[in-house]
Amino acid sequence: MRAPRVLSLLGAGLLGLTLAGLPSPASAHGVAMEPGSRSYLCYKDMIASGNQTPSNPACAAAVAATGTTPLYNWFGVLDSNGGGKTKGYIADGELCSGGHNGPYNFSSYNAARSDWPTTHLTAGTTTQVKYSNWAAHPGKFNVYITKDGWSPSQPLAWDDLTLTQTVTNPPQAGGAGSDGGNYYWNLQLPQGKSGKHMIFIHWIRSDSQENFYSCSDVAFDGGNGEVTGMKGSGMSAAELAAAEKKAGIEPAQVHAEHAGHAAAAGEADLVSASTDSPAGYLPAATAVSLTGAALMFAAGAVAQSRRRRREAPRDH
Repeated sequence: MRAPRVLSLLGAGLLGLTLAGLPSPASAHGVAMEPGSRSYLCYKDMIASGNQTPSNPACAAAVAATGTTPLYNWFGVLDSNGGGKTKGYIADGELCSGGHNGPYNFSSYNAARSDWPTTHLTAGTTTQVKYSNWAAHPGKFNVYITKDGWSPSQPLAWDDLTLTQTVTNPPQAGGAGSDGGNYYWNLQLPQGKSGKHMIFIHWIRSDSQENFYSCSDVAFDGGNGEVTGMKGSGMSAAELAAAEKKAGIEPAQVHAEHAGHAAAAGEADLVSASTDSPAGYLPAATAVSLTGAALMFAAGAVAQSRRRRREAPRDH
């Protein structure tokens, strides 16, 4: 077989190998953006702070415990086999991480402490919920609020919660798969609430067993959605995107295996390139390493082909 033919076949095979190593389109992902979930607000805080450490002490402790990978995948608090199961399936104290069966380690976001970023609300009023979605899927959202007497210094348990609202297939704002894309609906807040509470939202997809979980720390103190305890609390989706760009976070990196930042932070828990990576966000290090390997292999093949041609006996 002539060398060009060999290289043509090798090139096709190596291209297939390279593409096989890249992530396929994503399944849905999402957490509450308003009132902001722990992972979302900690991510915004980290970006606004301009480094790998959020300014909020609870967020900083979470990063110290489980690295920045969960924050770059802030919408990935999920269980692919959740199937609507609650008490007895997800253990008390693990609600904010959605248990321990997800692709990312959000266990540090279960920490029982009172200094997480907090959204301030008024009891008895209506507030709008915005829930991010990186792909549109049918399903319902069960919204829980903690009972009176609950303390943020205690691990969140199922018996601490009251089911307040169920919303099925809410409307969409913005584009699914974008920083600003979200489902939205109005939530009537219960009368008589005061002090710190938790809003826990359980998204149950109706087209698969995949479920998503979101913990939002709130204070019923006469507020109107203000967020305290962090930097960047007032950033819009457009401002967040601008801050990401300023921080050197490109679309091919953010919301996937953030190889450059993970390496800078000394993380070992790299996220695998799989269907858990949102469509359009490719782990740059994976693509580069596979392409480099392909080029090196092709170069070796060229050298080997030329050597064999020189060594082959000639007819006289």
